Amino acid sequence: MEWIAPSEKDLATDTLEKRLWSAADQFRANSGLSAAQYSQPVLGLIFLRFAEVRFAVQRAKLEKASASTRRGSRIDEPAAYHADGILYLAPNARFDHLLQLPEAIDIGAKVNDAMRDIEKHNPQLAGILPKTYNLFTSTLLKELLKKVSEIPASLDYDAFGRIYEYFLGEFAMSEGQGGGEFYTPSSIVRLLTEVIEPYHGLILDPACGSGGMFVQSARFVAEHKAAPPSIRPGGHPSPSGRRDGDEGAQYTGDPARELSIHGVEKTDETGRLCRMNLAVHGLEGEIRHGGQVNSYYDDPHNATGRFDFVLANPPFNVNAVDKERLKDSVGPARRFPFGLPRTDNANYLWIQLFYSALANPSTGSGRGGRAGFVMANSASDARSSEQDLRRQLIESRAVDVMVAVGPNMFYTVTLPVTLWFMDKAKATLPPRPPSPGPADRPLPEVEGEQRGARYSDTVLFIDARHIYRQVDRAHREWTAGQIGFLANIVRLYRGEDLDFTLGGDDAQAKLAEVFGRDGLPGRPKTPQRSVPAYRDVPGLCKAATIQEIEAQGWSLNPGRYVGVAPGEAVSDEDFKEQLETLNEELETLNAAARDLETTIAKNVAEILET
Repeated sequence: MEWIAPSEKDLATDTLEKRLWSAADQFRANSGLSAAQYSQPVLGLIFLRFAEVRFAVQRAKLEKASASTRRGSRIDEPAAYHADGILYLAPNARFDHLLQLPEAIDIGAKVNDAMRDIEKHNPQLAGILPKTYNLFTSTLLKELLKKVSEIPASLDYDAFGRIYEYFLGEFAMSEGQGGGEFYTPSSIVRLLTEVIEPYHGLILDPACGSGGMFVQSARFVAEHKAAPPSIRPGGHPSPSGRRDGDEGAQYTGDPARELSIHGVEKTDETGRLCRMNLAVHGLEGEIRHGGQVNSYYDDPHNATGRFDFVLANPPFNVNAVDKERLKDSVGPARRFPFGLPRTDNANYLWIQLFYSALANPSTGSGRGGRAGFVMANSASDARSSEQDLRRQLIESRAVDVMVAVGPNMFYTVTLPVTLWFMDKAKATLPPRPPSPGPADRPLPEVEGEQRGARYSDTVLFIDARHIYRQVDRAHREWTAGQIGFLANIVRLYRGEDLDFTLGGDDAQAKLAEVFGRDGLPGRPKTPQRSVPAYRDVPGLCKAATIQEIEAQGWSLNPGRYVGVAPGEAVSDEDFKEQLETLNEELETLNAAARDLETTIAKNVAEILET
């Protein structure tokens, strides 16, 4: 299915964050600094502006409280700010103080001192703030401080976060390959969070980069402050069904209270960027970074079977992992439950780490952990030992949804990728019953029976390669409407209530257009039939059984199942993928033929010798 949204150039684009970025980028062009040298200090100034806005609000509250009580004033006590999750800023560390400094003095040294002072009074930030402002001339810093001061103090906190995220994305684009190591485009992350629905619980990203997965999870919670979906059979814990120790607690819609954040990042500099990103969004987390920490060998969060949610965009096709160091972590209820791949490729190490970190379904409740992650396309079809690992994973019933993503969605690579979604609760569902209906409505609609098309032995495949908006010549993204549409396909499949918090009318209209039941063969037009219901749509989605997947060599490539819509031309990308699939099958047949030829020759030789 093709859905190409209007280019961003056709929309109103004169946003605050774009104006700020344009000016900051122009300053950099005239500074002689590289993007890598420039990025963290600029992000640090945005962070400081945000911290001062929150500090000023809290200080005003404390001043008002001290005026109405005989107790001494607490306006200069760090604890009075920390109690409400707000950073304390000493006078010399406040943004307005730095803004008023004359160019004649060394402003870089003053900003470095301010960052050290913030870390001193706020131990959770120890060692993470940038202190390389000495690389900037006082003139450049003065211009940057003026530009950042244009961010209105009245701006809500989420808007500050969006500015920070926007700058992260632009820096990632400008840094090219290096940028992709710390940033995943937000439209990809938003789809991941919309599908796993992280309302409440422990969340892990073992390759967390700058923390975008955590930020989008927090945004999901903040946007769903009321009327969250209830627990359904085989569903996932939402605010009406909380984890151990939370019995009776009410859902708050406050990300800082609902999510317990845990991350691992091997690069120390990127780990600091993540912690600063969390702070800008009013969040904290257990982020382990630097010091030779490596998710292949280290498990600083004792992750196995612990987490409600796992989100990640790990490095693809990593080689030279020392498998000797992993042998003690292989086996049931360990980090690598299905074994180690024989190939020198870490993709299936990552996939098993995500799977093993998920909480198992609680006895009798049908709840389990969910994961959403980005993976190289090659992992969906990999042969040999990786194929056997994939078979075990599929047979565990945890693989829930696979989404094919087209090219140019990432800043570092132009190649397409696949989004994987797991749900350990799916194994508690019944198997798919025999189907008495036509192929496009394979599931019976009987009162009291499970809605949707998800069963323990099915996997939903979605081909989203031709759904996008062209940002520029080299980059694509998804609009909010497109993300909402894709996420609600999954909800239809799961039999869940639809949610148009993201995507609104655009997502709702497209879903009704594609999945409204009016017009299906043998379906009369009635008001009831206009309600969308899941069905397989050629070129878009297919709910395949494990038997169908086994017949395809345990492939998890959506293109093998979804096919092409009637009357739709086969694109160059589709043709290439089909040719690669046919070539793989030909190579397999040729290898079998060679083996057979060798066997026949050997048998003939033995017969002739007797």
